[in-house]
Amino acid sequence: MTQALLDHAAEILRENDLGAYTVPTHGLYPFQWNWDSCLTALGQAHFDESRAWTEIETLFAHQWDDGMVPHIVFHKQDDGYFPGPDVWATGRAVPTSGITQPAVAGFAVARLYARAKDKNMARARASALLPKIAKWHDWFFRCRDPHGSGLVAIIHPWESGRDNSVDWDAAFERVPTEGVMPFTRRDTQHANPAHRPTQAQYERYIYLVQLFRGLGWDNERLHDASPFQVVDPGFNAILLRACSDIASLATELGQTEIATRSQAQANKGLGAMESLWSAPHGQYLCLDRQLGRLVQSPSIGGLLAAFAPIPAERCRVIAATLAGLGDKVRYLVPSHDPDAAEFDALRYWRGPVWLIVNYMIADGLTRAGETAVASRIVADSLGLILRSGFAEYYSPVDGTACGGGRFTWTAAMVIEFLTNGPQT
Repeated sequence: MTQALLDHAAEILRENDLGAYTVPTHGLYPFQWNWDSCLTALGQAHFDESRAWTEIETLFAHQWDDGMVPHIVFHKQDDGYFPGPDVWATGRAVPTSGITQPAVAGFAVARLYARAKDKNMARARASALLPKIAKWHDWFFRCRDPHGSGLVAIIHPWESGRDNSVDWDAAFERVPTEGVMPFTRRDTQHANPAHRPTQAQYERYIYLVQLFRGLGWDNERLHDASPFQVVDPGFNAILLRACSDIASLATELGQTEIATRSQAQANKGLGAMESLWSAPHGQYLCLDRQLGRLVQSPSIGGLLAAFAPIPAERCRVIAATLAGLGDKVRYLVPSHDPDAAEFDALRYWRGPVWLIVNYMIADGLTRAGETAVASRIVADSLGLILRSGFAEYYSPVDGTACGGGRFTWTAAMVIEFLTNGPQT
């Protein structure tokens, strides 16, 4: 059974491989997505190390001069996706979007290097990528933390990767819809509309794109101009884990200046994360930066914080919170608490399970010694595959497959779970 799953997962990765990059799935997502590629590389490395490095190198070949790594690279024309390059209008030779995504690349590169069988190749390719990753991290703290708090804000829900999370609802209400260009969505032609963000949410997504485009995609201005500024603990945890990981890798590779700067960024951010902790919720919460208030929303972002090297006592409480969620659903980890009124078992990030988040939470818990809950998460993840195949996401209640099918990063995470599992 294990070998059959591994073979099936590898088949999906190859099916979605377009040579130098993978698409998340054909049809629904026909381009290269940032954090998809970095996590996909972990799966690719199990059968083709060089191809795994190429995946991340292709992404960073489209890094902006200011350091930002965009969330989509439009390598070739495809009218099956909206908003396409004409809407973003970022003026790049190879079109890209104008916003970013979770900074998981540093973690992925450190893990690829640690596991590499061809150390000479890994040393050369990691050494070339490290300055680019560090430049991206520097961009985050310069452009998305302009007051130097140690934590960065997202300025568009798409940056979080959790597009329609309940966490954004209140702040998103401040985003107007007047003047939004008429548009035709493409996502609902490929997936069940009941599983996707609503039309009202999409209008606000496009308003922000139009706003930023009108400012010439000047990242020194976008943070303060955005009516949506949210400090997401999960997003920051990924960034801080990456900072910590590349600090260690840079030390090994003799890039001492990057090592020192990255560790300082990690230390400052981890200290600042304490301001997001909620004892009543047993997890971290988002901060609405414009209002200066925590968002009282028990979503997965505050549990994903376990991916970063947070204090052990915080991981213990998060593990207990997760165990409690496990009593409410068949499959961990729901992306929102099932007891909350906003929970929707089938709608994108308002309830469903995503294997990539399961992987990162389990990895962080294992590092902290919380192995029982981590093992439950892994077992539930594989149970979803056996029940419903390699879907984009799943109902935590009954395992119903949702979104796109034959999904790249789902396959990559299955390879990870079966081959290595979460690592200390």
